[in-house]
Amino acid sequence: MKEKPQVNPTGKDKDYDVLITGGVVYNGLGTPGQEADVAVKGDRILRIAPGLDKRRAAWVIDAAGLAVAPGFIDPHSHTDVELLVNPRAESKIRQGVTTEISGNCGFSAFPLNLDSFVERKRILKEKYDLNLDWVDMNGFFDRLGEGGMALNYATLLGHGTLREAVIGNEDRQSEDHEIETMKTLVEEHIRAGVFGLSSGLIYVPGIFAQSEEITELCRVVAHHGGVYTTHMRDEGDYLMESVEESIKVARETGVSLLISHLKLAYPRNWSKIHAVLSRISEVRAAGVDIMADRYPYTATSTFLSVFFPRWAREGTITEFLLKTKGTTVERKLRESIKAQEEKIGTWDNILISSVLTEKNRHLPGKSILQAAREAGKEPYDFIRDLLIEENDQVGMINFSLNEETFKRIMAHPLVVIGSDGWALAPYGKLAEGKPHPRSYGTFTRMLGRYVRDEKLMSLGHAIEKMTSMTAEKFGIVGRGRIMKGYFADLVLFNPDTVMDLSTWESPHRYGRGIEYVIVNGEIVIDRGEHTGRLPGRVLKYEQRRVNL
Repeated sequence: MKEKPQVNPTGKDKDYDVLITGGVVYNGLGTPGQEADVAVKGDRILRIAPGLDKRRAAWVIDAAGLAVAPGFIDPHSHTDVELLVNPRAESKIRQGVTTEISGNCGFSAFPLNLDSFVERKRILKEKYDLNLDWVDMNGFFDRLGEGGMALNYATLLGHGTLREAVIGNEDRQSEDHEIETMKTLVEEHIRAGVFGLSSGLIYVPGIFAQSEEITELCRVVAHHGGVYTTHMRDEGDYLMESVEESIKVARETGVSLLISHLKLAYPRNWSKIHAVLSRISEVRAAGVDIMADRYPYTATSTFLSVFFPRWAREGTITEFLLKTKGTTVERKLRESIKAQEEKIGTWDNILISSVLTEKNRHLPGKSILQAAREAGKEPYDFIRDLLIEENDQVGMINFSLNEETFKRIMAHPLVVIGSDGWALAPYGKLAEGKPHPRSYGTFTRMLGRYVRDEKLMSLGHAIEKMTSMTAEKFGIVGRGRIMKGYFADLVLFNPDTVMDLSTWESPHRYGRGIEYVIVNGEIVIDRGEHTGRLPGRVLKYEQRRVNL
């Protein structure tokens, strides 16, 4: 452990607020590290050079033996209300994440119509004892600003949330006037600061949108130089068709495309790895602005209800749940779930990760097969009853991925590192359940297991995938590099010890090796411990790439 930083009591008169000395500096551009000192003044990096005078600094950090990198930028986060529950952003800031890009997979905290406001208000009150008092982006941003936060927050506009606000959860094609309304809302939100649009085409109501609807909305995004991220319609049997749909949208609109958590689900699809990576490289060479993100694990995580067919999930949660029991379509639903079991292999591959009620608090961490047997039920009956009891708020982990395909995806030059997780904590309301370890371990796992131990890529290249590549993709100005004049978002870690410690059995565990994290010039993690400082900011999109 490093010695306590030196503090100069007359710091107000000093040239540097913070001086980091003796570390190996990685600028975020993929190059090898260089020994240098980094001086911070206010919220900016003032100088990068060897041998800077410690006497000129109010606060000196001895970084001998440590790597000094730009703060990590998570391109695929689902953090939003969690920052209202606990603004310390524990599981993310302790990995070195200084900026979260949220609003992914079609879900954002806004805009809300009356029905979705009432439903979400009830769930947030029950789950977090949190009062929902906003319906739009400005209201949510105001709430974030009231309590502060440990890291920076940027967001996309979720297509699913947008569609629900305008159309509801109906399984039908959008009408022209509805598309125009959605386009207007996309325009307003980008002008107000969101970084683009995300879709979740396996979730209600995004699953009901035709490709033409997505294309029309992406024309607006492209006009402003924003990003379109997509959780595609299928990541298994129809993976290639889904990739082609995404590419078609990008080609027709010119939008900057990011395929979310690129993966190949279930063994029968693992052989598609060469085809999908070759296709991404091919269209990029042809001028399509395409990239992907991925987390370093071989299991997915989402809602248990995604195993039900599209037609069953139309309408409200109550309407969906009523279809699952004692109806004329129950037999068809049983057959559908049986078909899912054949694809999965066994319900032992599906773990319950979260529930809403106290009654079922004993279930997270158990497989569907185990929990169904303990309840004396067939899998369908158990799944149905659990969804009804939990009002569809059941999270699951699906062991459907492959280590070798993951490594090939992560090593691809157009793939950046993202968590697909939340800012959680091992205490309080955010310690519920047994979530996917990616919320605690994505970045430390990459640096420890895959960079240091397995040498999947160089340290400089991995840091580039965590910083400047993501900043450039999203148009985040002044972050993602260690350069004079850039914001002082920095992470100092020990490359010899950094590692994730979060597991499937015990996910609420911080990793090790992250010694210091600085956000906007303020030290948030000091020798591995949270200082309680909340210097994070809401980042808004600067339209610097407008296509006029």
